[in-house]
Amino acid sequence: MNILVIGSGGREHTLAWKLAQSPQATQIFALPGNPGMAKVAQCVDGISIDNNEKIVAFAQQAAIDMVVVGPEAPLTHGLVDALEEAGIPAFGPSRAAAELEGSKSFAKAMMEKYNIPTAKFRVFDKAEEARAYVKEQGAPIVIKADGLAAGKGVVVAQTVEEAVSAVNNIMEEQSFGNAGSQVVIEECMVGEEASLLAFTDGETIVPMISSQDHKRAYDGDQGPNTGGMGTYAPAPVMTDEMVAIAVEKVLKPIVAGMKAEGRPYKGCLYAGLMITEEGPKVVEFNARFGDPETQVVLPLLKSDLAEIMQACCEGNLAQQKIEWSDGAAVCVVLASGGYPGSYMKGAPIHGLEEAEAAGALVFHAGTAEKNGKIITSGGRVLGVVAEADNIKAAVDKAYEGVKKIHFQGVQYRKDIAHRALERM
Repeated sequence: MNILVIGSGGREHTLAWKLAQSPQATQIFALPGNPGMAKVAQCVDGISIDNNEKIVAFAQQAAIDMVVVGPEAPLTHGLVDALEEAGIPAFGPSRAAAELEGSKSFAKAMMEKYNIPTAKFRVFDKAEEARAYVKEQGAPIVIKADGLAAGKGVVVAQTVEEAVSAVNNIMEEQSFGNAGSQVVIEECMVGEEASLLAFTDGETIVPMISSQDHKRAYDGDQGPNTGGMGTYAPAPVMTDEMVAIAVEKVLKPIVAGMKAEGRPYKGCLYAGLMITEEGPKVVEFNARFGDPETQVVLPLLKSDLAEIMQACCEGNLAQQKIEWSDGAAVCVVLASGGYPGSYMKGAPIHGLEEAEAAGALVFHAGTAEKNGKIITSGGRVLGVVAEADNIKAAVDKAYEGVKKIHFQGVQYRKDIAHRALERM
């Protein structure tokens, strides 16, 4: 089977790495890929991930048997629809189903209609009304840009002033472009966050191992929100009982609801959850694998990822036996200095081979190659991952890998998995 992975980040490197282990995989292609992915895939330059027509043409020319779409933007632009119209199987939701991530107001309306537990909310398309609502409700309160904002369009405001400022930035200064033409304002839920990803073919749902992301830039969950500074799996807060509740009250109703709305959902469904005193409530849905959750979930998958994805495309996921490791995995993200604000690019990266020799997996997120050397080219540069029998051992092993890698301005959190360690 020839498989094409769309995207160039840490999530896509992990997907390509895992797919390359499948006996089903003849050749892996990555469009556009990155220098890390080049070890397991043939990278395809010169085609934008937003150009459905050219991607379809390449897939036909390269005799691709399955396309795996990594990022959210191509999903919301209908890439899966274009591929399937051309008779090319694609792992991922259609444009209509991907609206679950593409529009937060749509997702909240679905949760309200199908009685899925989530925060109380209101949707606004006028900044003046949004500001008035914030002042009426008080803080803490959550402000979300309605559309896609690369994981950064959410402000958990601790004061009314901060919330009003967030409304102004999103709606009037358009800091996230058209994504901020509407805002969703939510009550601030109290609890511990966790991520639960699931495979689905539109009928059957198979949850993956739970994980927990670290969104804030600095230790102690301080600083601005980021796309994710590290993660670990499994998340102790997601007990077997909690996973079962989430499947029954969140995953099953949303997949059934999407089918009932004429938007059947297949691919990877990501539920970002807040584990409250009343049980799990949905923070957000994503229409694809999480980043960096993928970097810890897939190393723990013992079964053949290509076979599972093929089953999701063909509608026979129920026939798959999916097995997971009993161990744990931890990912520490190495970011460019200044991230998530402005940061420099082009710094040479040293120690990649040494980190791998120390037993770490190194997934490239924002790297490029120049004159035969690997350099930084993004905010989140690398994900350093370690597997072990338990979280503590995986944390120690991951940070051993981190110590081997150097580049100018490198920043990373030193407390990844602190919540899990506090429970031990």
